[in-house]
Amino acid sequence: MALIVQKYGGTSVGSVERIHRVAERVVQARQAGHDLVVVLSAMSGETDRLVRLAHEVTPCPDEREMDMLLSTGERVAIALLAMDLRGRGINARSFTGRQVGIITDSSHTKARIARVTAERIREALAGGIIPIVAGFQGINERSDVTTLGRGGSDLTAVAVAAALKADRCIIYTDVDGVYTADPNIVPSARRLDKVSYEEMLELASLGAKILQSRSVEFAARHGVPVEVRSSFKEGQGTLVTTEDMDMERVVVSGVTGDRHQAKITIIGVPDRPGIAARIFGPVAEANIIVDMIIQNVSQAELTDISFTVPRVDLGKAVTLVQRVAKEIEAKSVGVTDAIAKVSLVGVGMRSHSGVAARMFAVLSREGVNIMMISTSEIKISCVIDEKYLELAMRALHAAFGLDEASGREE
Repeated sequence: MALIVQKYGGTSVGSVERIHRVAERVVQARQAGHDLVVVLSAMSGETDRLVRLAHEVTPCPDEREMDMLLSTGERVAIALLAMDLRGRGINARSFTGRQVGIITDSSHTKARIARVTAERIREALAGGIIPIVAGFQGINERSDVTTLGRGGSDLTAVAVAAALKADRCIIYTDVDGVYTADPNIVPSARRLDKVSYEEMLELASLGAKILQSRSVEFAARHGVPVEVRSSFKEGQGTLVTTEDMDMERVVVSGVTGDRHQAKITIIGVPDRPGIAARIFGPVAEANIIVDMIIQNVSQAELTDISFTVPRVDLGKAVTLVQRVAKEIEAKSVGVTDAIAKVSLVGVGMRSHSGVAARMFAVLSREGVNIMMISTSEIKISCVIDEKYLELAMRALHAAFGLDEASGREE
């Protein structure tokens, strides 16, 4: 008998009929002898509806009140599933993030988990009760409701699994695993049987929508085995686990694309010590993630600095940067939002040379200009014109042997 944390996303609980299906899956796992904790997202579309309501009330909703509002979506879903299970004779009980002791910092709408006490979950399990936990939410030290950002229910599930030392955390979603690329863009993409935490972290942070990147980071830190499965069909999924030798033999495991980036360029920046800190300090304090940074060679003691931020944070970032640019007497601030990032990921890059050169050659052959480049041990990312993203992904997927017909290159 294993202790399993199951998490179901918004599409999995998007209607009463789908909630019934989730209940059936929970019953099956219980009948197989497993102890279960179930984590739910809000019903599909509910969070977006609440966001629209907030913006109808005011153009700039207060972030604390947004957390209070958005946290209601998951409460609806957990109550409905608990009712369904109890109607089937299964002892289930719903719990909010506050009730299970998910303690976070006070960064409203993007809170980070500090600890999970999980005492009420342990009590419920000891009493033969299936806890149904609201994902995406917690409380800070002042007992204010906080939310964990988009995809935060994944993080809730992994954090609860870590606190309980669960045998496995299974993320049920609308796809049956992690693919070599988005099958909607690259029809020949293949499902991977397993990926390393490090690869999955890169894939998630670079645009793959399977798992929230922070949940993967948390799983790696605490050694939580995570499996991605489909809510809508039976079969094997993808296991996210520690790296092994088989993974290293594959040069590239996946190709990702991200349209949700924007580039900010500060032109005519005085080239002197401390300027970079003046620019990026306020951006960091606003919890805006900066990805790529490029600084041109100084001419006449002036330089240009370009960097990318999530497109959703562009307005806030530009306001901060324009203020700093004025203070440091930079010439101007430019914005480019029609960009995208295409990336290759694979732990095998550590032991194989020439991957970057080959990637650049493929993009050149397709007439795709590279604006910015970023690398790590296991990934290479290029910022390109957004209109070329799908072409670039398909070309790279084929060039590195990831197409279904040819198999992965070793």
